[in-house]
Amino acid sequence: MRISTKGRYSLEAVLYMSLLPRNEYSSTRAIAENTDISEGYLEQLFIPLRKAGIVKGIRGPQGGYLPAKPLKKITVGEILRAVEGPLEPVACAVKNNFCAKENKCLSRTIWKELHKEISRCVDSITMADLVKAYTIMDNPEYQI
Repeated sequence: MRISTKGRYSLEAVLYMSLLPRNEYSSTRAIAENTDISEGYLEQLFIPLRKAGIVKGIRGPQGGYLPAKPLKKITVGEILRAVEGPLEPVACAVKNNFCAKENKCLSRTIWKELHKEISRCVDSITMADLVKAYTIMDNPEYQI
């Protein structure tokens, strides 16, 4: 499974906004300048992110975007699904997808398990976790 630039850039844009002081709106221009993601592409990414309730925006000279809910309630999985769609590695990994070979397929169990683990991983990481990790990493005293 490969996460596209939509997924990577969406996560980066939401992380950028998450690092700002609480309730501080950021313009697409500021986000673009600080993340090297084009303004036009950001606007396209914010459409599904707004629709999913992950970010909210306000128009006008003092407008911009910010996370729509507390950072501990926004998961990486939620962001990825908003812009990428389902994270299943193959269509038959989810129960509702029908396959003529379903009862005889030896590999379906592997795909279902992989889907479960991918979901568990991305759904367990919140934006609050990423902000904390970034803050620790950005500390001059940080060492590996």
